[in-house]
Amino acid sequence: MTDAPKPEQNQLLAAILKNAAPRDFPNLKLVELTLGDVIYESGQPIDFVYFPTNCIVSLLYVMIDGSAAEISVVGNEGMVGVAVVMGSDSTPNRAVVQSRGYAYRLPVAELKSEFDAYPGVRMITLRYTQALITQMSQTAVCNRHHSIDQQLCRWLLLSLDRLHGNQLTMTQELIANMLGVRREGVTEAASKLQKAGVIQYHRGHISVINRPMLETLSCECYDVVKRETDRLGSRALKP
Repeated sequence: MTDAPKPEQNQLLAAILKNAAPRDFPNLKLVELTLGDVIYESGQPIDFVYFPTNCIVSLLYVMIDGSAAEISVVGNEGMVGVAVVMGSDSTPNRAVVQSRGYAYRLPVAELKSEFDAYPGVRMITLRYTQALITQMSQTAVCNRHHSIDQQLCRWLLLSLDRLHGNQLTMTQELIANMLGVRREGVTEAASKLQKAGVIQYHRGHISVINRPMLETLSCECYDVVKRETDRLGSRALKP
């Protein structure tokens, strides 16, 4: 694989590797993740954590009746499986690949060893966890108080921030499942954005052609999450 993503393409992993030096991670492995892959199920023991490089993983809260809604997204800024650094060996959420690509997989035992041994690793990992909690909290507020139109804009922006370029591969049905709303609501919201010249949508492919307008149409929730992620990310290399 000549163009294989490098570990440093994940911001959190790059910071961990720097602060854990001179030790290494012998079992750090590049894995390919495809759309719809379930990394964890709710309540399932976590054996590995994942550091996306060019894919996106959605964390979903699943209800007893099987319905689900997205509570956060993880891309090249972070890690899937933060529950293990908070003292748990499982998660109440389902982790599903939203956009295919590659990630680096690391055994939990290796991460915990570095977490315990190096204050720098511990600090940057907990900073990322704080940013993820902020995203979860803001998503809950957004889903309760803002329109589907605003939620879709927020979701598109958060997804774009975790990918290269301005294109997403995602059907309206999957977006509706992520947001926990009816497909018709997403269809109507996407149609408005397309008519306004903000996006182009065709057979599961979304191209954002006017990002400044998309940011204007989004609610304040996107800015809150981005500011927190940027603030903590800029300090990640400084334990």
